[in-house]
Amino acid sequence: MSPLEEAARIIARSRFLVALTGAGISADSGIPTFRGRDGLWSRYRPEDLATPEAFARNPRLVWEWYRWRMEIVFRARPNPGHLALAELERMGLLKCVITQNVDGLHQLAGSRCVVELHGSIRRVRCVSCSYRAELSEPPREIPPRCPRCGSLLRPDVVWFGEPIPRDALEKAFDLCERADAILVIGTSGKVMPAAMLPQIVRSRGGAVVEINIEESDITPIATVFVRGRASEVLPKLVELVRELVGQ
Repeated sequence: MSPLEEAARIIARSRFLVALTGAGISADSGIPTFRGRDGLWSRYRPEDLATPEAFARNPRLVWEWYRWRMEIVFRARPNPGHLALAELERMGLLKCVITQNVDGLHQLAGSRCVVELHGSIRRVRCVSCSYRAELSEPPREIPPRCPRCGSLLRPDVVWFGEPIPRDALEKAFDLCERADAILVIGTSGKVMPAAMLPQIVRSRGGAVVEINIEESDITPIATVFVRGRASEVLPKLVELVRELVGQ
């Protein structure tokens, strides 16, 4: 039995399947990953661009970088990997996607249950008041100001050194404590606490199915490792699952 066939059997038999996604699933939508030879952090130092201290020091520099990222994200479209996860949800197998990504592509693909651990680059929030807003395009004024109080707006994302929003983290932990299988897709497994989630599923006797172009920090605990790009592997996986469950 191939790793792909084994993964399909695990998914088809699962009663409560969740997914954890990282930057790798969005790479084929043209969104750069953060690690690896071509990752964003190979060209920029995160402490210069993605920390509260950096924003306090130079909000214009941080916003220029985020506007560039937003331009990429707003042009991007879900790829077959995102669409395959939405299809697994429609089939009643996948209960929720927990994502480390901030690009919103899972929702655009049709996924209804999405937990955003690191926020969304499609939103802004005020540094002083409770104002939040969805964006339909990158802001024209840099740095943008809050229409309510005049303070600076910032991207509604989790920066280095900041905690994950409590409601998102609690939901992610609850899902993984209930799961009997987890799909881990395109993540390095280096960022906590997201890297703990597959361990929770495994520690409770659940299966860990990893899909990645290379081995990661998750691989040692994986029940099965499927090597390949998410946009190519996931559609094949869904077809095999469909055959097994008769849909």
